[in-house]
Amino acid sequence: MESAKLLDCTLRDGAYLVNKEFGDDTIRGVVSGLVSAGTDIIEIGFLQDEGVGPGRPVFKNAQEAKRFIPAPHGGTLFAVLADFSRYSIQNLDDYDGSSFDAVRICFFKHERYDAISYFKAVKEKGYKLFIQPVDTLGYTDTELIELIELVNPIEPYCFSIVDTFGSMYDEDLRRIFSIIDHNLHPNSRIGFHSHNNMQMSGALSQSFLRMSSGVRNVVVDATISGMGRGAGNTPTELIAQYMVSKFRCHYDIDEILSLIDNYIEPIRARAVWGYNTDMFLCGVFSAHVNNITYLKSKSGINSKDMRFILDKIGANTRKRYHYDILERAYLELVDSEIDDSSTLAELSEKMRGRNVAIIAPGKSVRLELDKVRDYIEENNAVAISVNYIPDAIKPDYLYINNINRYKMLKSSKSCVNARMIATSNIKDISDKYVVSFRKLYKCGWQHSDNSTIFLLRLLDLLNVSRIGIAGLDGFAPNGGAAGNYAAENLEHLVEGESAILANREIAEMIEDFQATKQSNAMVEFITTSRFSRGL
Repeated sequence: MESAKLLDCTLRDGAYLVNKEFGDDTIRGVVSGLVSAGTDIIEIGFLQDEGVGPGRPVFKNAQEAKRFIPAPHGGTLFAVLADFSRYSIQNLDDYDGSSFDAVRICFFKHERYDAISYFKAVKEKGYKLFIQPVDTLGYTDTELIELIELVNPIEPYCFSIVDTFGSMYDEDLRRIFSIIDHNLHPNSRIGFHSHNNMQMSGALSQSFLRMSSGVRNVVVDATISGMGRGAGNTPTELIAQYMVSKFRCHYDIDEILSLIDNYIEPIRARAVWGYNTDMFLCGVFSAHVNNITYLKSKSGINSKDMRFILDKIGANTRKRYHYDILERAYLELVDSEIDDSSTLAELSEKMRGRNVAIIAPGKSVRLELDKVRDYIEENNAVAISVNYIPDAIKPDYLYINNINRYKMLKSSKSCVNARMIATSNIKDISDKYVVSFRKLYKCGWQHSDNSTIFLLRLLDLLNVSRIGIAGLDGFAPNGGAAGNYAAENLEHLVEGESAILANREIAEMIEDFQATKQSNAMVEFITTSRFSRGL
């Protein structure tokens, strides 16, 4: 398969596991074995301003790296990786053919505009240019196309898909490959660098080769025995064997197996990498592994708690690691954990077999007031209002899980006199029904703590007979408080694009509730709603 090249990056990606201290003999031995195996491209280490030293695959320039380039080396190309934020490009000497041939440049999305001149400098110095956008899955389609249009005039040797957090599924890879293939300069290759957080790395690499066959010249990254920080990477031996079996490539698998026996297994005795539950969580949430490392240090924390915290801190925060934010989230979790079994038993005794009318704070409650009143009367329904007290309806219970709404309500007479059901994140409540916030929370959505969805899940635990929903209208993108809520003093939580996202996620959560609810309770809408088709 001449259109596909295998790039081994063991000496770079695997270096994190040994503090970048392989030793010169190991580096030379791995390079020699990979050359003998017929590996197309070998990444021998890093370009960095600091950290250069004996036995380390870290170089300040090409002259420092040439001691690891064997002669002869057949048609093998040699590459190094430069982190845009950690290497001064003026330290790189011009290409003279005696050292590495290519420079791979990684950069974060917010650095992409500044990195363009860096790319140009590498090409001007005579090296093959690999562009490695960190967390390619984190780019929107528009952002990705814009980046490609910026680099096309430079004509890079390769533009890579980098699955930094091991979060991709096959459809993600196909979508991104299609975008890049349709927009990238035809002379440039497409690369794929994956991580094995969700046990998908090898399968995705195979899929990448199949989808590119006859379409585009490509480069697929791998490491010997999958060696790499955290979950590791696509194993070189597995993808090489696949390319030999399915695409008539000519890699010597015995040479790679000898490298595993002679160099990698001794390292495995003192270092750990590969799939586990922690890496799964990093993959699911596209989270930096240091978030998990920090949370694991907490006494008694379990995997579902870490999942909860990663979901709560948000997508942008968890891509890096902010220990103060993690600490606050952990303390909030610990503080909100309660045993609510007696409360649930008491509420279930009061509501089992009853009809319930949920009165959410959407403006349809005000506009269709007669419908709400008629439903409650005709069904002898228990009326539960959500985070507010309606002006024209006296609810049997006030349900609260929004701290800001509770602060607004707690001084009012109507709130003081109401029978209140509150989630455990509301702290200064006494003589009320308090249920576990954690028990009602379900990960997977940005707006996971929607109050009405929480109440639906609670009612499912209480075995009610029938649930009518009023005021779950959905958000008008430009509606403001007056356009979205039953009362103008309710804060406006979402607008514009966030309103569109919230509507989509609420619809998904309703669908999920219907599919997973434990009771046989029938759920219906009382007032007009964007979500009525989901029931």
